[in-house]
Amino acid sequence: MNSEELLKITIMGREFNISCPEQEREEIILAAEFLEKKIHEIREEGKIMDSDRIVIAAALGIAHELLILRQSSGFDIEDFKRRITTIREKLNNVLIKK
Repeated sequence: MNSEELLKITIMGREFNISCPEQEREEIILAAEFLEKKIHEIREEGKIMDSDRIVIAAALGIAHELLILRQSSGFDIEDFKRRITTIREKLNNVLIKK
């Protein structure tokens, strides 16, 4: 039987209570840490200042990484890094103009 428990995670200094099954707890913690790392990287670049835009940029980058992994039959880390860099630059350019 799957019992749901509340899990507290912190993203961008804000605490969130997430209801999740015990067996998914570790993965959700890792996902939150990964998101926080991506947000920090984007914030460190200094090109985007608005918190909402930072979160959207991080989520879009993560979603893109996932789609690339799902579509590829093999995994070329260098190609992966180049694509993410290109997308991040394009996204930054679009968000800066607005």
